[in-house]
Amino acid sequence: MQHAVIMAGGSGTRLWPLSRAARPKQLLDVVADGAGAHSLLAEAFTRLQAVLPAEQIWVCTAARYGDQVRAALPELRADRLVLEPVARDTANAVGLAAALVADVDPDAELAVVSADHVIRPVERFADALRTAYDLLAVRPRALVTLGVTPTSPATGFGYVQKGAATEVAGASEAASFREKPDRATAEQYLASGEYVWNSGMFVWRAQTVLDALADHLPESAAGLGRIVAAPAGPEREAVLAEVFPTLPKISVDYAVLEPAAAEPGRVAVVDLDVDWLDVGSWPALAHTLSTDAAGNATRGLTVLLDSSGNVVLSDDPDHLVALVGVRDSVVVHTADVTMVCPVGDAERVKQLLATVEERCGRGFS
Repeated sequence: MQHAVIMAGGSGTRLWPLSRAARPKQLLDVVADGAGAHSLLAEAFTRLQAVLPAEQIWVCTAARYGDQVRAALPELRADRLVLEPVARDTANAVGLAAALVADVDPDAELAVVSADHVIRPVERFADALRTAYDLLAVRPRALVTLGVTPTSPATGFGYVQKGAATEVAGASEAASFREKPDRATAEQYLASGEYVWNSGMFVWRAQTVLDALADHLPESAAGLGRIVAAPAGPEREAVLAEVFPTLPKISVDYAVLEPAAAEPGRVAVVDLDVDWLDVGSWPALAHTLSTDAAGNATRGLTVLLDSSGNVVLSDDPDHLVALVGVRDSVVVHTADVTMVCPVGDAERVKQLLATVEERCGRGFS
């Protein structure tokens, strides 16, 4: 049976101070459409429903977000919520989800998607997901990644180099994985037509990724085996709390995809030709906000005079943010923090938060 898991455990530190440790970006109502604002997590769940029924959709998140996820997704079955006691990077989060899915469906085909993407149109995403599932029908041991068709020489994404076409239209062999490139290299990638952005979304059989972890990350595989061997309920939760924090911290790309790519025919990439927004920074989030003629992206009570290229947001309906003569800046107001930075320094907000924690404690995190 086909399943999917939404990875929703991140803390979204680059969207501080709106995104907080207690309520991260994937749970904030930051995506607006004709029906009003909704969260990135709700959008991801609805997007998967174009392909799968709700009972085959899982969510993996931090234990401290469990109640908020349940409230945000009333259609999510209680036994489809995977709670990580601590963060141990994506290899272990994906492995835990795969182990629990395989426990209820040993032949499960599992899509792994992110909670912090905006993807349009949904129909093309659904088609790409179906293509990946189709590839598993003829290559059951395949590890399939979804590669976004690049529209610019972006330096903030990893890339996947496409190789020969597979027996399924829209899918290619994955020839290599590349880290975030410099500008000149990114321009070469774009011009060649051989590279796609690594979306961080995957499709594979649950048992296949568990086998790959056993090959390349045996310590994690053994620990996950101990967890799922315990009976579901309090006993399994106790083993999870004991074992999971001890697992080696590593991403699924490093632990599984890159070493597996050395085996011919093992890793494939499916073209995802969509408008794709990875909402990982304030300039990225600006694309979900309303924009005026001067290129100011705003939300909340704001007044801008002779200002352009700004990202301005206030989550207090009674607090006015007013700018005059300001260019290319991010201004964010919350009840306890006001943050200002040049748009060009938006990637340093994570560093800023670390400095705030060092000087002021974690009360503003």
